[in-house]
Amino acid sequence: MKYRDRQGREYEQTTSQDSFLAAAYSSAMGRALMKFLGCPIFSKCARVILDSKFSVPFIFGFAEKNGIDMFDYEERMYRSFNDFFTRKIKPGRRFITKDKNLLVSPCDGKVTAYKITQSDTFIIKNAVYNTASLLRDSKLAKRYEGGYAVIIRLSVDDYHRYCYCADGVKSHDRKINGILHTVNPVVNNYLPVFKENSREYCMIRTEQFGDIIQMEVGALMVGRISNLHTEGGVKVTKGEEKGYFEFGGSTILLLLEKDKVKLCDDLLKNTREGFETKLLQGSVLGESLK
Repeated sequence: MKYRDRQGREYEQTTSQDSFLAAAYSSAMGRALMKFLGCPIFSKCARVILDSKFSVPFIFGFAEKNGIDMFDYEERMYRSFNDFFTRKIKPGRRFITKDKNLLVSPCDGKVTAYKITQSDTFIIKNAVYNTASLLRDSKLAKRYEGGYAVIIRLSVDDYHRYCYCADGVKSHDRKINGILHTVNPVVNNYLPVFKENSREYCMIRTEQFGDIIQMEVGALMVGRISNLHTEGGVKVTKGEEKGYFEFGGSTILLLLEKDKVKLCDDLLKNTREGFETKLLQGSVLGESLK
């Protein structure tokens, strides 16, 4: 994987997981195995183990192996591995600007940004995405022609609670059941992950940025996406906690309307050049064109 941070520093890292997934998805037998592991029942079984007290001994080794600085998080005893994984960060460890004209990242993660064509599609590596199939709503998808899809991929070392990206009024949550592929970028060479995986989304009606779709996408071992407000007509505030993912890598996807947001140049440039941009929750993604 190739990354850049907001200062332009470059990193290249291939983990054992990256190598395993590349090998698995390059063969028919490997893809069949990964499809089986992606069945929701598998993640539900894993969740039983990760919710149990017997998973507590895994916490320290996991944090050390993945370079997680526990100083950033609340100091307390954890009842299970999932209790640790959904830990809360200390106040002040993520900065959320109060400038209403700035759109922020709802989570920690690695970002790519793509233009949505007039035919409602955007392309990630070899996977072609159609916003209508992503949303399961062709009428709603039309509103995002010519806009942007911003994809924020969380890996296991990231903070897995997420917030609202802007002030506004949210719609009811829509849940789409599916399977649970890994969201590792290598898989986009073989599968249209985001339109096959289980996902939930809502629309946030904002004054500054038009109507934003904020979608949470489940992934391998993520059997549960926990959103705090599922009903519609709720006024929300930028930086207010929206929900959290349980164990595994996950993704948040933002759909932005045409001519509503000027995305930061580095996000678009890095994506064109094959890099993901590493950032933290609250980092600025763009500014209002209003």
